[in-house]
Amino acid sequence: MQDEEIINIAALENRMVVTMDKDFGELVYHSFMKHCGVLLLRLEDATGAEKLKIVKHIMENYSSQIRNSFCVFQNDKFRIRKIDIIQT
Repeated sequence: MQDEEIINIAALENRMVVTMDKDFGELVYHSFMKHCGVLLLRLEDATGAEKLKIVKHIMENYSSQIRNSFCVFQNDKFRIRKIDIIQT
Protein backbone atom coordinates (compact mmCIF):
# COMPACT_ATOMS: atom_id res chain seq x y z
CA MET A 1 0.00 0.00 0.00
CA GLN A 2 1.29 3.48 -0.82
CA ASP A 3 2.10 5.85 2.06
CA GLU A 4 -0.49 8.36 0.84
CA GLU A 5 -3.18 5.71 0.91
CA ILE A 6 -2.22 4.71 4.45
CA ILE A 7 -2.43 8.34 5.64
CA ASN A 8 -5.81 8.78 3.91
CA ILE A 9 -7.31 5.61 5.40
CA ALA A 10 -6.00 6.45 8.87
CA ALA A 11 -7.50 9.96 8.63
CA LEU A 12 -10.86 8.58 7.49
CA GLU A 13 -10.85 6.14 10.42
CA ASN A 14 -9.63 8.81 12.87
CA ARG A 15 -6.43 6.86 13.60
CA MET A 16 -2.78 7.71 14.15
CA VAL A 17 -0.13 6.08 11.95
CA VAL A 18 2.62 4.28 13.88
CA THR A 19 5.60 3.67 11.62
CA MET A 20 9.34 3.35 11.22
CA ASP A 21 9.18 4.98 7.76
CA LYS A 22 10.53 8.57 7.73
CA ASP A 23 8.60 9.34 4.52
CA PHE A 24 5.44 9.94 6.55
CA GLY A 25 7.02 13.09 7.98
CA GLU A 26 7.35 14.47 4.47
CA LEU A 27 3.68 13.76 3.78
CA VAL A 28 2.36 15.59 6.84
CA TYR A 29 4.91 18.44 6.94
CA HIS A 30 5.45 19.34 3.30
CA SER A 31 2.54 17.80 1.41
CA PHE A 32 0.10 18.96 4.12
CA MET A 33 -1.92 15.75 3.94
CA LYS A 34 -4.86 15.55 6.30
CA HIS A 35 -3.99 13.19 9.15
CA CYS A 36 -4.77 12.35 12.77
CA GLY A 37 -1.12 12.03 13.75
CA VAL A 38 2.04 10.11 13.00
CA LEU A 39 4.28 8.34 15.50
CA LEU A 40 7.71 7.68 14.00
CA LEU A 41 9.72 5.07 15.86
CA ARG A 42 13.45 5.25 15.23
CA LEU A 43 14.11 1.79 16.69
CA GLU A 44 15.89 -0.09 13.94
CA ASP A 45 17.68 -2.52 16.29
CA ALA A 46 14.82 -3.02 18.77
CA THR A 47 12.93 -6.30 19.08
CA GLY A 48 9.19 -6.46 18.55
CA ALA A 49 8.65 -6.71 22.31
CA GLU A 50 10.79 -3.60 22.90
CA LYS A 51 8.84 -1.64 20.29
CA LEU A 52 5.55 -2.71 21.83
CA LYS A 53 6.73 -1.62 25.29
CA ILE A 54 7.68 1.83 23.97
CA VAL A 55 4.40 2.32 22.08
CA LYS A 56 2.46 1.25 25.18
CA HIS A 57 4.41 3.73 27.33
CA ILE A 58 3.76 6.55 24.85
CA MET A 59 0.04 5.80 24.65
CA GLU A 60 -0.34 5.54 28.42
CA ASN A 61 1.55 8.78 29.13
CA TYR A 62 1.00 11.04 26.12
CA SER A 63 -2.26 10.00 24.43
CA SER A 64 -3.94 13.34 25.19
CA GLN A 65 -1.03 15.28 23.63
CA ILE A 66 -0.22 13.40 20.41
CA ARG A 67 -3.40 13.78 18.38
CA ASN A 68 -2.80 15.63 15.08
CA SER A 69 0.93 15.69 15.84
CA PHE A 70 4.11 14.35 14.32
CA CYS A 71 5.88 12.44 17.09
CA VAL A 72 9.33 10.89 17.07
CA PHE A 73 10.81 8.42 19.52
CA GLN A 74 14.58 8.07 19.15
CA ASN A 75 17.47 7.44 21.56
CA ASP A 76 15.09 7.27 24.54
CA LYS A 77 13.75 10.74 23.72
CA PHE A 78 10.20 11.57 22.69
CA ARG A 79 9.30 14.70 20.72
CA ILE A 80 5.82 15.93 19.90
CA ARG A 81 5.27 18.54 17.20
CA LYS A 82 1.79 19.85 16.57
CA ILE A 83 0.96 20.25 12.91
CA ASP A 84 -1.78 22.53 11.68
CA ILE A 85 -4.01 20.60 9.35
CA ILE A 86 -5.11 22.46 6.26
CA GLN A 87 -8.70 21.61 5.39
CA THR A 88 -9.37 21.14 1.69
